[in-house]
Amino acid sequence: MANGSVRVRFCPSPTGNPHVGLVRTALFNWAFARHTGGTFVFRIEDTDAARDSEESYVQLLDSLRWLGFDWDEGPEVGGPHAPYRQSQRMDLYKDVAQKLLDGGYAYHCYCTTEELDARRDAARAAGKPSGYDGHCRDLTAEQVAAYEAEGRTPIVRFRMPDEPITFTDLVRGELTFTPENVPDYGIVRANGAPLYTLVNPVDDALMEITHVLRGEDLLSSTPRQIALYKALIELGIAKAVPEFGHLPYVMGEGNKKLSKRDPQSSLNLYREQGFLPEGLLNYLSLLGWSLAPDRDIFSIEEMVAAFDIADVNPNPARFDLKKAESINADHIRLLDVKDFTERCRPWLKAPFAPWAPEDFDEAKWQAIAPHAQTRVKVLSEITDNVDFLFLPEPVFDEASWTKAMKEGSDALLTTARAKLLQADWSSPESLKDAVLAAGEEHGLKLGKAQAPVRVAVTGRTVGLPLFESLQVLGKEKTIARIDAALVKLAA
Repeated sequence: MANGSVRVRFCPSPTGNPHVGLVRTALFNWAFARHTGGTFVFRIEDTDAARDSEESYVQLLDSLRWLGFDWDEGPEVGGPHAPYRQSQRMDLYKDVAQKLLDGGYAYHCYCTTEELDARRDAARAAGKPSGYDGHCRDLTAEQVAAYEAEGRTPIVRFRMPDEPITFTDLVRGELTFTPENVPDYGIVRANGAPLYTLVNPVDDALMEITHVLRGEDLLSSTPRQIALYKALIELGIAKAVPEFGHLPYVMGEGNKKLSKRDPQSSLNLYREQGFLPEGLLNYLSLLGWSLAPDRDIFSIEEMVAAFDIADVNPNPARFDLKKAESINADHIRLLDVKDFTERCRPWLKAPFAPWAPEDFDEAKWQAIAPHAQTRVKVLSEITDNVDFLFLPEPVFDEASWTKAMKEGSDALLTTARAKLLQADWSSPESLKDAVLAAGEEHGLKLGKAQAPVRVAVTGRTVGLPLFESLQVLGKEKTIARIDAALVKLAA
């Protein structure tokens, strides 16, 4: 494939929050364009005034930028096929619809909803296909006049060919659709508003899109679009029929397609939880594609270098949150420490941080950050992991307190306190030796000995490496918290 010949598009509707399946589609299109040296076109399909919103449009642009996508043509970038918002292209669609009517590729359909429903029900009862039956395909002038005398306003239907349509899907191989399964379909509403079935392929034709990579749910509309493209070519509007590749479903719980209504489908959710763009994109790329059989962790640059649409697996891909978190954790470990400390900033202040802004200590954060980087799976976990450093006293999880503070914990804490007072606080190893020695005096191994100390100082049974945490917190505060725990135990 010659460099520069590929033109792909990503064309979401600005409705609600961006969906992870939508992002996966954007990723595959973007990676394909970048791999081939082609053009990535970003287009907004905003012809549904009842559902589209400017807020969602702004959110879409922000999300794509956060993920690191750039586009060669589209909103705020421009390009030779502007405008890139369908709501600004209505005159184009009206003109094309009229040319399709004039050329006999489309016709006016006067059927009412009730008539259509009745005929569909009858077809189903007879065991026949229930799509449009071509009732208005060849109306006489008298029939048209009679319908219009009744005050009926027609829609515009595209006239499908009477032979099978075969094409080679880039993901699924050769597919054939027979005429009875792809009936004539509406392209313009009775009020004159163009439908998706018209505007999407017309935009692809006018923008000279060469490859359409989209979700499997749109596969059934592909033969319709191919027939429309051929008509547009004959009318001199399109240059060629693009190649199609239908990406596998992203499945959620219970073998169901992940829908926009599923909480785990929202891109904003993962962004708020502190997924890295690198980690999320790495995981989403695995929903239908892989770099190598034995390698799950890679950079976006490595994906672009290797991506081939022919390698996409047509089978449904399951969204696994634990796997996504694991991959994100690996990307967190790969960050430069300075980069990690900066990326955590949003979770170290309101509304996430429970401590007062004046209690945040930059030196302590810088000291603990390398240890936190080895533990968290998502950046939002940083807040609970470091709150003990910046709160006046730890927030005790009562279940953790009960679990750690067993009989004899007061005696252990008293011994540990004494040994920590004598320890060298410039060395975490010295603090570990102090707690180990305290445990030995009470017949406990380090794991059992350090549990009461951890809960007394941090409020939790699990967290960052304990002795490094004690060192960063400091001798004075550590001893004070052990004292407070002894008072609580004595109460």
